[in-house]
Amino acid sequence: MSARQEFLPYNIPLIEEDDIAEVVDTLRSGWIAKGPKTLEFEKQFAEYVGAKYAVALNSCTAALHLALVAAGIGEGDEVITTPMTFASSANVIIHTGAKPVLVDIDPITMNIDPKKIREKLSPRTKGIIPVHIAGHPCDLDEIMTIAREHNLFVLEDGAHAVYTQYKGKMIGSLGDATAFSFYATKNLVTGEGGMVTTNNEDLYNKIRILSTHGMSRNAWNRYAQAGSWYYEVLEPGYKDNMSDIMAGLGLTQLAKLERMQGVRRDLAEYFNAEFAKIPELEEPVELDYARHAWHLYIIKLNLDKLSIDRGAFVEELKAENIGTSVHFIPLHMHPYYRDTFGYKAGDFPVAEDVFERIISLPLYPKMSMQDAQDVVDAVRRVIERFRK
Repeated sequence: MSARQEFLPYNIPLIEEDDIAEVVDTLRSGWIAKGPKTLEFEKQFAEYVGAKYAVALNSCTAALHLALVAAGIGEGDEVITTPMTFASSANVIIHTGAKPVLVDIDPITMNIDPKKIREKLSPRTKGIIPVHIAGHPCDLDEIMTIAREHNLFVLEDGAHAVYTQYKGKMIGSLGDATAFSFYATKNLVTGEGGMVTTNNEDLYNKIRILSTHGMSRNAWNRYAQAGSWYYEVLEPGYKDNMSDIMAGLGLTQLAKLERMQGVRRDLAEYFNAEFAKIPELEEPVELDYARHAWHLYIIKLNLDKLSIDRGAFVEELKAENIGTSVHFIPLHMHPYYRDTFGYKAGDFPVAEDVFERIISLPLYPKMSMQDAQDVVDAVRRVIERFRK
């Protein structure tokens, strides 16, 4: 019998009255597609992360894809990334005609292991997509050093990394470009949505044009009084722009991001303190160079100390009314990547070992400290039942 009476979902976005009012204001304004609020969101987000430029898009996937296309990545090229990520990080490489090349991970942070990147370099390597898993930054110094030595494009996958810092600098201001996600489960939500930031003006201009069918830059306001009906298609682009409905929500979410992050940090610190007392699991780390965004709270089970596996542990937590998830099934274990590129068990041993042991626990701003205590208590009860 669970001590908690109601199910605690794995994630619920924090939508408050100011968010609702801003979306309603957008609807009443009559401008619900890309417009002034999208431009304002881009401006404020670029300022927040310390980047010169930002383009608001309909997803992080679009941000990744357009950045690669704008950088000239294409047929016959290779781009290095990690197996421990969502499929979009590698799918976008394939969409350009290039080949994703996977590199195993660091067992502590679960980010790509920079020491192993050099082993996968080839004359066809044109870029690196490091993924800041859970909101903990990758070791960017080493990655950027390799990139500069070999003239590689560094596109950071910051889907989890809104608020993350590396050595005191915001993610979004460091690589050649960074892609962010504002999906419903993220630290800043617009329902769907994403952003790409860069300090490269040429890259920025190219991405902006590509995001709206390759139309000339002034095309977005052609229906406004100051706009013009005339536009030019400069190249065959995509339909990837953000709408003002999404951007309005993004503006209110950005305004309270620091408050929401404070809740995430409080919950994470409580979890860390409690789980450090339990030898049957490992709590996540925040290394000295990092400011963690705590998008995900991922524990690693020490399965040699338990009589059940991760799958059974997840079911036991569900019976305790605690929702969970797993981030992620390594890419090379999915049928498409396994069959297309010939991956097999043992190719990325660290990622495979970590995958068998990880569980993402609830952590989000709508949670109370009582919710967090319920999570800890449930984990303890499961461990007590199945401790060797």
